[in-house]
Amino acid sequence: MLHLHHSWLCFRSWLAGMLSVLLGLVPSASSNISTSRPNILLLMADDLGIGDIGCYGNNTMRTPNIDRLAEDGVKLTQHISAASLCTPSRAAFLTGRYPVRSGMVSSIGYRVLQWTGASGGLPTNETTFAKILKEKGYATGLVGKWHLGLNCESASDHCHHPLHHGFDHFYGMPFSLMGDCAHWELSEKRVNLEQKLNFLFQVLALVALTLVAGKLTHLIPVSWTPVIWSALWAVLLLSGSYFVGALIVHADCLLMRNHTITEQPMRFQKTTPLILQEVASFLKRNKHGPFLLFVSFLHVHIPLITMENFLGKSLHGLYGDNVEEMDWMVGQILDTLDMEGLTNSTLIYFTSDHGGSLENQLGRTQYGGWNGIYKGGKGMGGWEGGIRVPGIFRWPGVLPAGQVIGEPTSLMDVFPTVVQLAGGEVPQDRVICTVKNLLALVLNSQHSDHGSVHFVSWEGTTWKVHFVTPVFQPEGAGACYGRKVCPCFGEKVLHHDPPLLFDLSRDPSETHVLTSASEPVFYQVMERVQRAVREHQRTLSPVPLQLDRLGNIWRPWLQPCCGPFPLCWCLREDGPQ
Repeated sequence: MLHLHHSWLCFRSWLAGMLSVLLGLVPSASSNISTSRPNILLLMADDLGIGDIGCYGNNTMRTPNIDRLAEDGVKLTQHISAASLCTPSRAAFLTGRYPVRSGMVSSIGYRVLQWTGASGGLPTNETTFAKILKEKGYATGLVGKWHLGLNCESASDHCHHPLHHGFDHFYGMPFSLMGDCAHWELSEKRVNLEQKLNFLFQVLALVALTLVAGKLTHLIPVSWTPVIWSALWAVLLLSGSYFVGALIVHADCLLMRNHTITEQPMRFQKTTPLILQEVASFLKRNKHGPFLLFVSFLHVHIPLITMENFLGKSLHGLYGDNVEEMDWMVGQILDTLDMEGLTNSTLIYFTSDHGGSLENQLGRTQYGGWNGIYKGGKGMGGWEGGIRVPGIFRWPGVLPAGQVIGEPTSLMDVFPTVVQLAGGEVPQDRVICTVKNLLALVLNSQHSDHGSVHFVSWEGTTWKVHFVTPVFQPEGAGACYGRKVCPCFGEKVLHHDPPLLFDLSRDPSETHVLTSASEPVFYQVMERVQRAVREHQRTLSPVPLQLDRLGNIWRPWLQPCCGPFPLCWCLREDGPQ
């Protein structure tokens, strides 16, 4: 089917636009993990580059609290997200399934949800780890960013809401923080909409003037009706171009507590204290456990909302200030665990949803992350900089302190890990794209070869294959400057035949393409790749594509609004002073 073909192309470009053949070591199914059920605290940054953190090699950014997690726990150095953009990556993280399987992809250019008032989102028949843990008696909470949809048919059905996906409690943004929330020059959609509305205004204004001139000179035999209508539409379009920025702020930049809007639009100077207050409140309410808390930071996505006492303090401008503030937030959360006596009974995991954005740049100022030695960044096919992310676990007394694991792992591996820790079972009624328990990897010394659509273990070498790569702009650059993100199909991508082959064990920066002349096992690797591709395609089922045009346009009747539409304004909780 055509839509499956396009979604597979897009899938191969942003996740397995490379197909990774990661040939490493993976633990056997058995492990010595304690049967006690820990509290589980998952911390996910937004758009953080792996090179932005001290424990991953940055010696100019101050991240002492995240570094402390690595010192006291386990650091994964080959940890991969399932997509290089947030909506599909987060869907895969929660479900343990590549986003193409749940329909969280697109056959056109929309690769994330574009509006809070769109109908697309994480399908109701998907099973998240939160849903399984809730059934196992865990108190489940999500604080921060969601960006996996809200409504299907009305502004209050909340079919995609976190509370319909296994979370008992939600406080945060149903959408995502974005530059348009603060009327930034770095705009996700406002500038584009303003330009389109202005163009249409000019066309209709020209039509109206032409009709008026023709009417007055008797050159065009027309009544005044089309003249009046074209003039009215021109005025409406001009007004729309002026007010579309305010519409976006009110439509998308809001906070909710469970099903109730608490701030519309958000007061950014209060957001960080409110998030921390909510995390502390959840931990105190549920300290007798067990609990699952997913803290989905709004940091470090543009517009990089940063409290005054962190502004100008880093060596990396506003972006660095925002990273260091997020690290401080991590420290505040760790302090709360200590004060409530929860440190030793809580498994903590820290990561990012994907790599840092290289295109977030104005002039010589960078407002996106640094991906270290890795090529590419957010939205860029399967280049390592877009999908290699931090991965840190801490569980005092259970996990060894200071351990570093170089095995290939994935954000999706968190799904079976937390499900099995809670005493649950991975669903058997659907394809789960990983069965790797990350704690077994740390605690079990037995290893075996392993294969999946993301990686295949083979003889201790980490190979990677790209079928499709984006065309960087301008030529010779390392990103798609002038665009928000690189495209994943169409004229601006290159299809490689034969595919590009890299040995990440020796070339993690993906600079040396291997060929059949330079690599003796070239054809064996390619055969294993094609076998994995065929197996993946064989198990795909047709599903509605949630990010396609029909599910990803703004629909006024789906817009959450705390007043009579379009008067969407409220402040129902004052928060900390």
